[in-house]
Amino acid sequence: MPMLTTPETPHPVPLEVARSARARRRGLLGRDGIDGALLLSPASAVHTLGMRFPIDVAYLDRTLRVMAVRTMPPGRIGLPRPRARHVLEAEAGAMERWGIRPGVRVDVREP
Repeated sequence: MPMLTTPETPHPVPLEVARSARARRRGLLGRDGIDGALLLSPASAVHTLGMRFPIDVAYLDRTLRVMAVRTMPPGRIGLPRPRARHVLEAEAGAMERWGIRPGVRVDVREP
């Protein structure tokens, strides 16, 4: 399973990667939570319509540098972020625990 780290992440975070259009559309819909994070690639916007829990959303540029981090409650539509190429999703509060904030570069390690 792919893992996510940053210079401040206390331990590697399990990561699901959604590369197909179908996987990106599904995202976290229908789930009650996630152990780790979900990377939507490519993506520049997300929504939480039909979600069961609030999520943290990090918008990443092409080098996986964090451009912005937002917490979105269920039932919202996020606007597209110019220059965003990937979106990282996790349960609300996770990004802060992992040290993910604007300017930080995320490292994705795939097996």
